[in-house]
Amino acid sequence: MKTFIYMVRHGESPKTEGDERTRGLTEKGRSDARIITQLLKDERIDAFISSPYKRAMATIEELAQSAGKEIVVLEELRELVFIGNNQIMADRELYPLVKKMFNEPDFSLPGGESIAICRNRVVRTFRNILQQYRGQKVAIGTHGAVMTLMMGYFDSQYDLDFLLTTSKPDIYKMEFQDEVLVETKRLWRN
Repeated sequence: MKTFIYMVRHGESPKTEGDERTRGLTEKGRSDARIITQLLKDERIDAFISSPYKRAMATIEELAQSAGKEIVVLEELRELVFIGNNQIMADRELYPLVKKMFNEPDFSLPGGESIAICRNRVVRTFRNILQQYRGQKVAIGTHGAVMTLMMGYFDSQYDLDFLLTTSKPDIYKMEFQDEVLVETKRLWRN
């Protein structure tokens, strides 16, 4: 039975307000979310699931509303916790850290989690989604690192190099036959 998962990486988000959980979208991020709605509205998506982070939910919110659906929020789909207390890290600090973490999967900063721990959390959750929503089309509001870890579980080409080429937002349509990944298509074009 075919199941389709639409990985929707969140749009551009300001790193100057709130914390990792509460920062929303920039004006460009909100504009891109409207484009996502237009791109995916005819896909007839059955269910919408999101990370609890505001920017991920906001990116798929209009799409879910246009389909008359609620967003199911799963704490387990939160972004990789890079450092404690939901602190925002500047990109100039974050990108070298992400490279180190992918190269050393058990490494973590104080209060953060390792790639290995995060991968176990998100892959277990993703596999549960595949079982629970078997035969359906599901959009997942997500983040770059966790999206890469979930996709990489099924196909090793989705690794650090892949992550570094993704955009905010980004969309990948994954086709599964039961729990076997058959095909992945990028739907977002910058």
